[in-house]
Amino acid sequence: MIIAISVVFFFLVLRFAVTLFNFISDPKLRKVSRMQQDLVSILIPARNEEANIIALLQSIHRQDYPNYEVIVLDDDSADATYALCQEFAATHPKFSIIKGKPLEPGWLGKNYACHQLAQQARGTYLLFLDADERVDDHLINSAVHRIKSKGLALFSLFANQEMRSLGEQTVVPLMHYLLLNLLPIRLIYLGKNPSFAAASGQFMLFDAAMYRRHQWHFLSRDRVVEDVEIMKLVKTQKLKGESLLANGLITCRMYTGYLEAISGFSKNFLAPFNYSIPGFICYLMLVIGGPLLIISTLNLPLILMMCGLILLSRIMISFASGQNAFYNTLLHPAQMASLLIVGIFAIQNHLTRNTVWKGRRV
Repeated sequence: MIIAISVVFFFLVLRFAVTLFNFISDPKLRKVSRMQQDLVSILIPARNEEANIIALLQSIHRQDYPNYEVIVLDDDSADATYALCQEFAATHPKFSIIKGKPLEPGWLGKNYACHQLAQQARGTYLLFLDADERVDDHLINSAVHRIKSKGLALFSLFANQEMRSLGEQTVVPLMHYLLLNLLPIRLIYLGKNPSFAAASGQFMLFDAAMYRRHQWHFLSRDRVVEDVEIMKLVKTQKLKGESLLANGLITCRMYTGYLEAISGFSKNFLAPFNYSIPGFICYLMLVIGGPLLIISTLNLPLILMMCGLILLSRIMISFASGQNAFYNTLLHPAQMASLLIVGIFAIQNHLTRNTVWKGRRV
């Protein structure tokens, strides 16, 4: 029992130290006012996105970066995505919409869509966005300044998450919780080891020349979590990559309810653990089972110490990610229960190869 409690506390303190490092180092994209001039190709794969796509296009049109082109690829949508984009592009010269080719064997849908988009782009930089996002002033300019000043092959941002329902609040914060509780974000840039790799497909900005030389989406064509895989490939090639928090410059509503969030998260939740089921199970046992073990001791000082570390971690992560600290603290038990549910589905999907997203098996 003493050994088990010691292991739980060591892991808890270690995660707290990582969270504290992330909070103090403040890995956020800062606004840059000096305007850049490079042509940026904004590339958007879209499949059944009629509810989201126009809001994104309007936000791009309103933002302040002048030299850009937007190409939307309609990936065999069954709704009005193509018609809506076509109508928008008719009155906005910088915007265009193309039809995607039929999915080729060996490819996953989004990866193939991004690969096709890159072939159509003319920009010095290629910016891949998801269709359910909104961009703000200073985003593109600040990101271009960052990729140029750091000499990066890839620059990625973790978008601020918009949550409108209780179901979303109990699942979506898990993304930043795992990220900021397990990985020192600054090491993505500073560390040479590909193990220190994380990225978000919601915002991927590439140096176009390096992208065309290496064809990153082709190399990760069958990967469900292609963003992390591409960052690993970048670092394996001894090139520079960096990921930061978006600092409110880009927002995304990933899911619209609890069941959709559970389904969406379970398709890629094993990726941070390199698809190691034993490693993932150990993590779940320590994160969820560990606190229950401490509570079972009825040792009040131990319980208070544990609660203090968890509480401070949730507050720091919430502030860093632009989320509501009160809600995340209050909903922490429900979020941990959701983590367990996501974990069960993620393992089941991985073993059965039965993951389906937007009508396709992945």
